[in-house]
Amino acid sequence: MTAFLSAVRLDIAESTRARWFLLYSLVFGGIVVGLLVFGLTESRVMGFTGLSRLLVTYIQLAMAILPVFILITTVRSVAGDREAGVFEYMLSLPVPLGAWYWGRMLGRFAVVFVPVVLALLGAIAYGAAMGVAVPWWHLVVDVALLLSLTWCFLGIGFLISVLARSSDVAQTAAFIVWLVLICFLDLVLLGVLLRSSLPPDAVLAVALANPLQVFRTASMLLFDPQLVLLGSAAYVILDNFGITGYIVWALVYPAALGTATAGLGFLLFRRGDLP
Repeated sequence: MTAFLSAVRLDIAESTRARWFLLYSLVFGGIVVGLLVFGLTESRVMGFTGLSRLLVTYIQLAMAILPVFILITTVRSVAGDREAGVFEYMLSLPVPLGAWYWGRMLGRFAVVFVPVVLALLGAIAYGAAMGVAVPWWHLVVDVALLLSLTWCFLGIGFLISVLARSSDVAQTAAFIVWLVLICFLDLVLLGVLLRSSLPPDAVLAVALANPLQVFRTASMLLFDPQLVLLGSAAYVILDNFGITGYIVWALVYPAALGTATAGLGFLLFRRGDLP
């Protein structure tokens, strides 16, 4: 446990000193400030008012920015150390491989997740101070969704970092993974699958295998229980899952995917670096 906590503190210290962390914090802090400046807490758009409107906008912007930020910065965790020549030094210390690997991952999770949630909570606190009603249930579910999405892409990033032999290769692979997930996020692609006479359950399986699509649909479901924006695909989702079932799926599946990819990365890491 001491070695594990030391690895957590080491990654937090390294990350907070890096320039990307400052930029990362400014991006999400700037998003919240921009939303407040433009008066989203006082506007009415498509029936959403107050902090509900701010949560809708913030969660969609986080979905666009958070995954690529996590992937690009996380894939350097192992590959960057290996390329910089400090990898062998770190592994020569009397620290178990599991403590070092999972400690680095938990430290990176704290560094990535805390600024996102603090920015959101700051906006909620400001709105509450201005007398705006706080949608607490939506806020709790949004924070849980962000936690699950963050853990998912951290696991994917660590797996890529273990497999890649240089930071350039790792960053290229991370960008390709993100592009592939974005392509499967497009509802036009789902329309093509439907026109190709695939069974609705097969189309649903393709969509729900993408953690970004799962996150996006769950965030829409909180404020649009009928999923009107998804069209006929909404009937398949609601008939198979229901509202509560889909929210549970959106929380469990990305977290399980992140754990599985991180676990695979650890197995490859341990097998590749032990004599």
